Amino acid sequence: MKYIVRPSGADPAARGHMPDGARFVELYARPGNAHGLTAGASILQEVRRAHLEPSLRAWDFLSIALAAVVADAATLRRNSPDGWTREISLDLALAEPEAWKPYLSVLTSALRFLTTDIWDIEITTTATVPFKTPTAPATHNADCVALLSGGLDSLIGGIDLVQAGRKPFFVSHTVRGDAAKQEDFATRLGVNEMSIRLNHSTKARSLAGSDETSQRVRSLIFIAYAVLAASTIISPNGGPVDLYINENGFISINPPLTPMRVGSLSTRTAHPRFLGLLQQLLDATGLNVRLINPYRLRTKGQMLAECKNQKLLAELADRSTSCGRFQRYNYRHCGRCLPCQVRRAAFLAWNRPDGTEYVFSDLGRKDNDHSAFDDVRAVAIARLTVEEDGFAYWAGGSLSWVPLSERDAVRVMLKHGILELGELHDHYQVT
Repeated sequence: MKYIVRPSGADPAARGHMPDGARFVELYARPGNAHGLTAGASILQEVRRAHLEPSLRAWDFLSIALAAVVADAATLRRNSPDGWTREISLDLALAEPEAWKPYLSVLTSALRFLTTDIWDIEITTTATVPFKTPTAPATHNADCVALLSGGLDSLIGGIDLVQAGRKPFFVSHTVRGDAAKQEDFATRLGVNEMSIRLNHSTKARSLAGSDETSQRVRSLIFIAYAVLAASTIISPNGGPVDLYINENGFISINPPLTPMRVGSLSTRTAHPRFLGLLQQLLDATGLNVRLINPYRLRTKGQMLAECKNQKLLAELADRSTSCGRFQRYNYRHCGRCLPCQVRRAAFLAWNRPDGTEYVFSDLGRKDNDHSAFDDVRAVAIARLTVEEDGFAYWAGGSLSWVPLSERDAVRVMLKHGILELGELHDHYQVT
């Protein structure tokens, strides 16, 4: 599927000269003025409201991410020959196209790893984002940027940054059910004046009238928000601005629990291979940002135990969100998806009460909701495979994309992660 992507007001002739089968995507269009596929309108409003002045190149990176998010949502996997792998082509208009053209192969490699699709990207014209520069740009004393999702890992990361004396600019993706806690977490961390909450406001439907539910590109848009914020920070020594993506190592690697979960069937949100490719792209295009995941070698249980402010963490941890099906279950944790199991195992390892409300509180009981039990069964199979065939056999190719210098440490971390999940299953007598 080919998508012609333009910012609102740019190249109006493009819509009338579409190649056969292509679809037009309008970025940053005002609600009510856009037609068909669109994204990004509310971002302009929020950035303007915050009186921020991001760089043109950071806007370009955001436009790329928005285009990818729309295409990801509007291209159904079930229509692909193998039912999963899609062919997606983007025709983009950017403010500084010559800065990006030499490095499109790095961008497509990152997207291919993230989604296991075949991406083709070209920049065919120049167009600037319709953003009005603030007459009095805001000043702030932030010295780094951190994602604050409302999740437990990002909460721990935020606490540790503040405790270490850093001054993070917190960036959140607002979704229904999490916005209030994101704001509260920023306030409790004492930096609410240095935070922004954005939403890509994507309007995307396939030609069949539905949207693709897998949507593996979401992590790219979160990072693009943070890069936008980072471009407003002036580094005292001219060095790169640190951008913290705080996620436990087990979920970052997200090893396929069973042979049926290989590739992008397991999400790769903060996988070191994906972040490494993005870092190459940021460096090559002159975006002065350094991506950091300080917890890439720690399990979630270790993150809880090692957090630098245990009192504050104990007060807030129960309110955080980890569930992969949070909206599906009316903004409650299901208790059985893999992120929920990792969360519950972490609380056990932390040896603190888990006050989270779980829809399926009894992890081991089989019931009529078979789909909710699939991840429990997958963890049990993974654990059995490790016990019978050994860790190396189970881990398989999961370590192949990990930098050689960290491979031994990642292996140890994954073993700890399986042990934490095993303790959880023993606690609930999962068989």
